[in-house]
Amino acid sequence: MSTQTLPQAHPPRIQQHRRYLMCRPEHFTVSYRINPWMEPERPTDTAKAIAQWEKLYDAYVALGHEVELIDPVPGLPDMVYTANGGFVIDGRALGVKFRVGERRGEERPFMDWFAAQGFDVVEPFEVQEGEGDFLLVGETILAGTGFRSAGDSHREVAEVFDREVVSLRLIDPRFYHLDTAIAVLDPVEGAGGALRANIAYLPTAFDDASQQTLAERFPDAIRVSDADGAVFGLNAASDGRNVFISPRATGFDAQLRDRGYTPVHVDLSELLLGGGGIKCCTLELRGTR
Repeated sequence: MSTQTLPQAHPPRIQQHRRYLMCRPEHFTVSYRINPWMEPERPTDTAKAIAQWEKLYDAYVALGHEVELIDPVPGLPDMVYTANGGFVIDGRALGVKFRVGERRGEERPFMDWFAAQGFDVVEPFEVQEGEGDFLLVGETILAGTGFRSAGDSHREVAEVFDREVVSLRLIDPRFYHLDTAIAVLDPVEGAGGALRANIAYLPTAFDDASQQTLAERFPDAIRVSDADGAVFGLNAASDGRNVFISPRATGFDAQLRDRGYTPVHVDLSELLLGGGGIKCCTLELRGTR
């Protein structure tokens, strides 16, 4: 009797309700350089940025997700990147303390917004840039350092949320926040504390020790190519089934489909001129109406 190797079965992907905070890019421009993507001498098109952002907003709403809006503030062109505005779990919002002076004006508007919405707001002591460098995976927080958030902020976030924090060091300046090099796809935890195939990441964005940590903790993770990383393919949002990604990340698209996810293409090429993509424009609000 002949035997046949069957394709590996993956659990069905289940869409989960999400509540996001976004900011319309009415004042978007690139007038300074704080990351390798920003070229102030290159013209930006604010109307195009708004139109692309609206497609992301519409994609979330069309799939049943809630989107809250924070008012844009003149003179703060990077407020559109709301992921850097805080980190929110179970109704508690940890504010941010930007490393770069150009963005410090955003700190208070975000904390004021959280307070007005009924969140328990914690003002940070350490330098960190919110969900740009803190990603919740199951009960664990992955925390990035190397370019923006200071290592001491990892201790602080562990204390604020009383959760395990795993520190990861970024080494490529193009991927200066953790959410440019890791995408959280599914929060489901596997047996024995291992997390099953629920993240995707760009190995070359991390130092050797961090690569080893990721390989050990997420043995089934999707490892994304340098080509897909370079188009901000990993700066993606997921509801557990639908994964919102750049249409240029074609290899990542195929990997997601192979695992049973549904890629949703949203082109934010104009906002990439400021060094941000889909996830940068999306802050998850966990808890509290």
